[in-house]
Amino acid sequence: MDLAFIYELIGYAGSILVAVSLAMKSLQRLRIINMIGAIFFIIYGLLIGALPVALLNGLTLFVNVYNLWKMWQQKDYFTLMEVRADSAYLIRFLEFYRKEISEFVPTYQFKPGDDQIVVFILRNMLPVGLVIVKPEGDTARIFLDFVIPGYRDFRAGRFLFDESAEFYRQRGIQRLSTAPGSCKHETYLQRMRFQLEEDGRYYYELPTRLIREM
Repeated sequence: MDLAFIYELIGYAGSILVAVSLAMKSLQRLRIINMIGAIFFIIYGLLIGALPVALLNGLTLFVNVYNLWKMWQQKDYFTLMEVRADSAYLIRFLEFYRKEISEFVPTYQFKPGDDQIVVFILRNMLPVGLVIVKPEGDTARIFLDFVIPGYRDFRAGRFLFDESAEFYRQRGIQRLSTAPGSCKHETYLQRMRFQLEEDGRYYYELPTRLIREM
């Protein structure tokens, strides 16, 4: 195979990876994919003797590695904030993210009620997620579990389901159930260790141990 053609393939691969990274909603994924694209461009620049290309992407690689290191070193503070179903901020939040919520959980009807528990997930005091559940005996049905773009690294979900078990137990809830929603939502549920049962719903047994809140 012609070496020039191989070099072109490496350059094309780098271009595709950089373009794909810009479409990522998660900042962490954006930087990781962009970093891999920069590596391809460094190799490409060195192979064809284009030092400016290699140097520029070497700088891009360094910036991405540095920022990823800072992100991984950062210790985020998570907490839950329960609000009333008629909260003005809740209504505005739901309206602002209506389109994304509909794509992620098509079955949600945007009608919080007084019989539901409405909780914002705060990450470093920023409202990055929202969960709305309705207790039904010792099981709570999840109407909505949504995290805003830029914070979908599964940390909010792990905090909500694993580290906040006591929040649910204080309300007599031992188990959570939810409809599957979209394909992305099902993937998320599986990552959160929900189990699909015969009735077509996903279930999650709250951990029996009490995990210290972050």
